[in-house]
Amino acid sequence: MERMLELITHELMVLLIAAMPLIEVRGAIPIGVSLGMHPAHATVLGIVGSLIPVPLLLLFIKPFIFYFRNMRIFSKVIDRAVKKILKKSKNIEKYSVVGLVLFVAVPLPTTGIWSGCLAAILFNIPFKQAFPAIALGAVIAGSIMFVLSYVIVTI
Repeated sequence: MERMLELITHELMVLLIAAMPLIEVRGAIPIGVSLGMHPAHATVLGIVGSLIPVPLLLLFIKPFIFYFRNMRIFSKVIDRAVKKILKKSKNIEKYSVVGLVLFVAVPLPTTGIWSGCLAAILFNIPFKQAFPAIALGAVIAGSIMFVLSYVIVTI
């Protein structure tokens, strides 16, 4: 029973870490592997966990930005984040949905699910196109992290 509870706790931890901004799937998979999970198991949990906030972000990030952008305290932070995303997401502007997939797929800092959702909103990509593109990008990023984690585990 104790082993089962520990396994559930580890799985939940990987899901929640994958849903966090900045860490996302590229941090959740190595953490899952370090907790003793098989890389494939950690990858599935990482991808699923990273997709949990996507619908909420795509639906509510725009009103959130507009609301907090009008507050003096948050306006500089939001403007800086928007400028950073716009600077890094030139491929999204040029290639739209394909660019969004590639933007999310590259497992580097500031190019993931959360940034991809913000970029989709900034470039007015509709939910019906943005969600599958972000999901495909997450699967590609997860696959890259799986290969890296699997190689490290087998060495």
